[in-house]
Amino acid sequence: MSDILDRTTDSLDVPAMMAEMGQRARAASAILGLAPRPVKDQALVNAARALRARKAEIQTENAKDMEAGRAKGLTPALLDRLELTDGRIDAMADGLEAIANLADPVGEVLAAWDRPNGLRIERVRVPMGVIGVIYESRPNVTADAGALCLKAGNAAILRGGSESVRSCRAIHACLVEGLKDAGLPGDAIQMVPTTDRAAVGEMLTMTQYIDVIVPRGGRSLVERVSAESRVPLFKHLDGICHTYIHADADLEKARTVTLNAKMRRTGICGATETILVDQQIAATLLPLLLDDLVKAGCTVRGDQRTQAVSATVEAATEADWDTEYLDAIVSVKVVETMDEALAHIAAHSSQHTDCIITENQAAAEHFLTQVDSAIVMHNASTQFADGSEFGMGAEIGISTGRMHARGPVGVEQLTIFKYKVRGTGQVRP
Repeated sequence: MSDILDRTTDSLDVPAMMAEMGQRARAASAILGLAPRPVKDQALVNAARALRARKAEIQTENAKDMEAGRAKGLTPALLDRLELTDGRIDAMADGLEAIANLADPVGEVLAAWDRPNGLRIERVRVPMGVIGVIYESRPNVTADAGALCLKAGNAAILRGGSESVRSCRAIHACLVEGLKDAGLPGDAIQMVPTTDRAAVGEMLTMTQYIDVIVPRGGRSLVERVSAESRVPLFKHLDGICHTYIHADADLEKARTVTLNAKMRRTGICGATETILVDQQIAATLLPLLLDDLVKAGCTVRGDQRTQAVSATVEAATEADWDTEYLDAIVSVKVVETMDEALAHIAAHSSQHTDCIITENQAAAEHFLTQVDSAIVMHNASTQFADGSEFGMGAEIGISTGRMHARGPVGVEQLTIFKYKVRGTGQVRP
């Protein structure tokens, strides 16, 4: 571990360090943006091989992060995000190979047309340039973000959280090995080598070097980045996701999907935080559903009608409807109609992911059309809100914004476009 991680702003010139990283990233992006697909793909395959070969080393560093996290009092949900099991490292490597197998978006002709004056115009995908990624305790973001930026021809500057710094550095070393073995510059994927928060402040103002920033973490991180950044952002603030069980739902399907949506992994942004149950089926469904949740270790907070069903249900407050628990806690409300469910979602959703469970196709289409979220689902767990599950290889984050990218931000979303205009000597009259 480099001693730079323990140095303070007093002994480290953070602005100079970050400016140098920006310069190197910009230079690397010029090379990477023109790299042919086979070279980029080989770098990803090499990195995947390095991850598997260095698994013991990565887990040794991760164990140090886990020990420090427990001493720091991290919640079970955060420790779960931090831990790198054999399966999770294998999944990272598989993810790199999946990204390598994706079509290369760079150079794709999005549209082409001819003008009456003979001009031939094409709109073509090109890399964005340099992507900054600021994230917290989940070290696998290092691999996902670096790989997606690489595939899209972008250089990356990664800044992981202090809780995962050792794990992130070990993963980053594998990415750099993959780049260099493929003949690409190691500077194409850089990791900020200090936990000093001043480095984040510098990234947010590096408009001459960074083209877009993706913050991945809790509310405090995203709020700070949103307030301070002079660089454009792909972001979402919260994952307050809803599962609405409609009157025409299949009850067994509703139980299975809803339990998975809440409890598969409670600490991810696609976990359902509020369950809405139509009053027409509440008497039949709620006792079974609440029993499923409680047996799975989930604390239920409900409105009065939900409380009346089971003594295990705690009273929900108004704040609960606006809370992203990231834990084994869920809010449950009985609604009279779909319109009430839609109104509740409109008032409390973070526009991340919302789902309806119903066998009524007309009701499903109405929900899919009316709910203004980045991802809207029918009869599927909200935990599918993930770029890899969408067939995008992986994601650099979920965007709930309204410019350029919305939903999972994958390879295509990390490109922009330019126009190629071909003429035969035309002049404008």
